[in-house]
Amino acid sequence: MSETQVSTEARTETRKMLLRAGLACGLSFMFAFSLVPLYRIACEKIFGITLERTPTGETVVASFEVDESRLITVEFDAGVNSRLDWDFRADQFQMQVHPGRMYEAMYHARNIGELPVVGQAVPSVAPARASIFFNKTECFCFTEQLLHPGEERPMPVRFVIDPALPREITTVTLSYTFFNNEHATARIASVHAH
Repeated sequence: MSETQVSTEARTETRKMLLRAGLACGLSFMFAFSLVPLYRIACEKIFGITLERTPTGETVVASFEVDESRLITVEFDAGVNSRLDWDFRADQFQMQVHPGRMYEAMYHARNIGELPVVGQAVPSVAPARASIFFNKTECFCFTEQLLHPGEERPMPVRFVIDPALPREITTVTLSYTFFNNEHATARIASVHAH
C-alpha cells in the first residue's frame, strides 16, 4: 500500500470521525433543548398538571384551584453524601403554602473542594404518602450540576402541592441529598487533564 493511499484513508477516517462527533454534538444539543417542552408534556399527560403563563409572566398550574382555606407547612432539608466535597443548604427552613398555588424555594450549593465535580441531587418527600401530591415544575434535581472549585450557585425549586393532599397532612418535608456523579466527574477530569 502506497503512502498516498494510507494518507487518503487516514483523511477519510478523520472526516468520518469528525462527522460522527458533529452529529453527536448536534443530537446532544437538540436533546438538551427539547427537555423543557418534554417536561411540560410529561406534566400535562402523565401527571395532569397544566402549566400556563399569566400576563405578568408568572407560571401557574391551570388544573389546580388554590385552596385559600388551608395552609401546609413545607420544611426544607439539604445534605451531601460523604464523598462529595460540597456545602449545600436551603435558604429557608420552612414555608407556609396554600395547596394549588405555585411557590419557589431556594437552595445554594458550593464546591469547597479543589477539583471540578458533577453532582446529582436526589429528592425525597416525607411523609411518603405526600410525595404524589408534591409536584415540582422546575428543579435543579432534573439535571446534573457541575461546580468548579470555589463556585457557588443558587438552585431554585418551583413546586405546587395538589389540593387533594389528605387533610390530616399538615407538614411536608422536602429533602435533597447531593451525590458525586463519579462517571461524569471522571469525564470532566479527563477533559481537564488533556
